[in-house]
Amino acid sequence: MRWTDVALAVTVATIGVLACRAQVRALDAFTFGAVLAVTMGIPVRRTQALLIALVTMMTATMVSIVGAIGFVGLVIPHAARFLVGVRHARLVPASALIGAVFLVLADVVSRVIVPNQVLPIGVITALVGAPGFALILIRNRRISR
Repeated sequence: MRWTDVALAVTVATIGVLACRAQVRALDAFTFGAVLAVTMGIPVRRTQALLIALVTMMTATMVSIVGAIGFVGLVIPHAARFLVGVRHARLVPASALIGAVFLVLADVVSRVIVPNQVLPIGVITALVGAPGFALILIRNRRISR
């Protein structure tokens, strides 16, 4: 990885988090469904298109720089929601911070778990993420019954 890659990743992540922070009211409204969001005055189609484009840009940029790292985007926001609640004003920055800390820790573990070898970071994230995702699915299944 080069410093230009780091600069690009930081720029894209900052723009993405700030743009999501600007949409916290809409994100909170979407928690209750698109129909309720419309009644709250949220331009649903435009907001969805903006957020999908934003997340696509962020994901494509990060994957092109670091490769695919599974489960982080699926599990970390749920863990953050458990820690800080459902309000997106706190959830968006918490997800970004917890995700960054998790990946740094996963990188450290991938470098020290096997002496003189570096495991792919995806192995470490899968070891944590797969059980975490399974717990989320089981919990949601119980709630929906």
